[in-house]
Amino acid sequence: MAGCKPQRGGARLKRIKKAAVLGAGVMGAAIAGHLANVGIPTLLLDIVPRDLTEEEKAKGLTLGDRVVRNRLAQKGKERLFKEKPSPLYTKEAADLIQVGNLEDDFDSLKDVDWIIEVVVENLKIKQDLFARIESVWKPGTVVSSNTSGISINKMVEGRSEAFRKHFLGTHFFNPPRYLKLLEIIPNELTDVNILREMKAFAEEVLGKGVVICKDTPNFIANRIGTYGLQVTLKAMEELGLGPDEVDDVTGRAMGRPKSATFRTLDLVGLDTFVHVADNVRENVTNPEEQEAFQVSPLLVKMVENKWLGEKTGQGFYKRVKTEKGKEILVLDPATLDYRPRKKLKARSLEQAKRGKTQAEKLRALVYANDPAGKLAWIITKKALLYTAEHLEEIADDIVSVDRAMRWGFNWDLGPFELWDAIGVEKSVARMREEEETIPPLVEKLLASGATSFYQTEEGRVQSFNIGGKFGDVDESEKVISLSRLKEQGKKIAGNKGASLIDIGDDIACLEFHSPKQAIGADIISMIRKAVKEVSANYRGLVISAEAPNFCVGANLMLMLMEAQDYNWPEIDLMVRQFQDAMGSLRYLDRPVVAAPYGMTLGGGVEVCMPCDRIQAAAETYMGLVEVGVGLIPGGGGNKEMLLRWTEGIDPGDRVALQPLVNHVFETIAQAKVSTSGPDAQKYKYLRPYDGITINRDHLLYEAKQVALGLYKAGYKAPKPRKIPVVGETGYNVLRLGAYGFLKSGYITEHDYKIAGKLAYVLAGGAVPEGTLVSEQYLLDLEREAFLSLIGEPKTQARMQYMLAKGKPLRN
Repeated sequence: MAGCKPQRGGARLKRIKKAAVLGAGVMGAAIAGHLANVGIPTLLLDIVPRDLTEEEKAKGLTLGDRVVRNRLAQKGKERLFKEKPSPLYTKEAADLIQVGNLEDDFDSLKDVDWIIEVVVENLKIKQDLFARIESVWKPGTVVSSNTSGISINKMVEGRSEAFRKHFLGTHFFNPPRYLKLLEIIPNELTDVNILREMKAFAEEVLGKGVVICKDTPNFIANRIGTYGLQVTLKAMEELGLGPDEVDDVTGRAMGRPKSATFRTLDLVGLDTFVHVADNVRENVTNPEEQEAFQVSPLLVKMVENKWLGEKTGQGFYKRVKTEKGKEILVLDPATLDYRPRKKLKARSLEQAKRGKTQAEKLRALVYANDPAGKLAWIITKKALLYTAEHLEEIADDIVSVDRAMRWGFNWDLGPFELWDAIGVEKSVARMREEEETIPPLVEKLLASGATSFYQTEEGRVQSFNIGGKFGDVDESEKVISLSRLKEQGKKIAGNKGASLIDIGDDIACLEFHSPKQAIGADIISMIRKAVKEVSANYRGLVISAEAPNFCVGANLMLMLMEAQDYNWPEIDLMVRQFQDAMGSLRYLDRPVVAAPYGMTLGGGVEVCMPCDRIQAAAETYMGLVEVGVGLIPGGGGNKEMLLRWTEGIDPGDRVALQPLVNHVFETIAQAKVSTSGPDAQKYKYLRPYDGITINRDHLLYEAKQVALGLYKAGYKAPKPRKIPVVGETGYNVLRLGAYGFLKSGYITEHDYKIAGKLAYVLAGGAVPEGTLVSEQYLLDLEREAFLSLIGEPKTQARMQYMLAKGKPLRN
């Protein structure tokens, strides 16, 4: 049974209505938090404290008081509100977490559907806990361990067959809300149906990317990731580089997170890394592999010194205060002193930056004969050879390994995808020249005549498997790839900024692919084309993208250049065209569904708001942020917010209307951005009937289903409506509030000017309160205010600063 690979077809969702997490440390509390995020009531338990705190003594509490006995679990829950980034979609989600302890509340475990153990990484402690759990266990309840590397089979030695059938490893990656990977590890007796159900549940409900692992040391991702870090440490020493120089190479240049190698180690904690490395070394039998996981003397010394990284204030990096302010220093491995950071100067790094694809970037780097190229080649070569050599031991296929590294370590490409990118034949030829032993899997691939581990056959992606043949990659029907559809000839139309793609069932998708998905003339042109095409030939339209973020707003550089050239007619035309395009989406005679995710700012929000529905990813950060660059929304954002907040309000009811307009004013003036999809609902960026998709990979599919559902229900386009405004009286109320902030020193004179323009638009201008105005009237006010502000020197300074620094200027 170990390492079995369930088929996707026929897997039903495990019905988990309530869960329990045992262990309220950082990881346990965060898992409970994510369960609460997706609406699952969760019992969070920890041990009973042995001693009173000074605060408890001062209150006269005893060890018998419930508040004391639940203290550790309560502190775990409270930590969720303090951690950044937040483990919670909204603060209210934590209401679903009930705290308790492992003595008084242990019997409550019989009332839950899933028990997750997250206690200390000690085999004996875990075995004893599972023996206790079985004494109250209800048949049918799933029990799992969040261990990062202890044997799943050993944990349940001595447990009944029925218990073991319902037991498996569920290794969440930290932080559980943000990292996609969930490694599921069956034991020898795990029921295949339980495995399938939990995989489906994790994907559908928890939004996870699931990889089925074998019960081997550190499973897949940590096994390979730890080896890669060990190799990088050794290469740093051999090449005489510093941690900062290594990080220049092993971050985005190699398609890995910005935190690269040593910043990542500082975040994880050096003691944690040493524990993980030791776990592999102690549980493998090959002497060469044992040596590979032998922790370097440098790390041993740093752990002895308590230089563990972020949690102790210093590791490979250290923040210090200087006369110039805060500075980040880096450790010199030779002297163990901290020095100022320096950049690694290498031509290959510059060439890699100019690469259009990740494959081009990698080839420019790994085949270069400079310090960056030598480092990249060594660590890439070693990691690829190790992964291929041990593939059959740790996984059933190359796809599982690639997904584990992408989802767990945020690599752009997994090891075998990376191998394809740099060229299997070319890299293997060099490896042979360097007298490396080529793993049998790679020899089989080349002997078969193939030159890559992945290929496309009749539109299906295939991977080279352990048996030496290609087979279809197992994918959910809920994963829609726009890039693959374009390869299959499904593009209807396109330009540099956007494409219209047939995604099946007579639904078209408008994909943004301009730099950072910024809205410019190309996207506006494609919106107009999409509206005509969908009206004539399709059932509905979905708007989304495949880039890291949905849309960061309008093309700020273009707008600034026109403003600096005093080209007001051109700016006016651009704003009019954007407003008109948004209107065409609102009144299209086919349903339009926006599918935003990630950063959805400014114009990105304005694209979503006219749509009939929004199907947002749980990780969507929405906000009208134009005031940060000295402007106000110009594409209908003000009007759309008024529509949302004043819907159903009696125009003559000033008592009800003014507070709602105040709320809209504060939201836009303070550039409030949601911290998640659910959080966007409180700002009404999302409406109660808009949807949220937990699994980002399923977003396009679910948006498509919404569009189909609207069409089949007999969709009719909305009619233009009048909007009640607070008029001149309400305008004065808004300005008075802003004036108070000015006098208190919270905003600058220019902030106050922006606030005045915004207030005038939201109030509906100089009309009596309660006046009903048209949408076009508000759009005209909005455009006039936008044009007025973009001509201000201080606004242009803010725009310039944002483009140069990536953060707002307060002037």
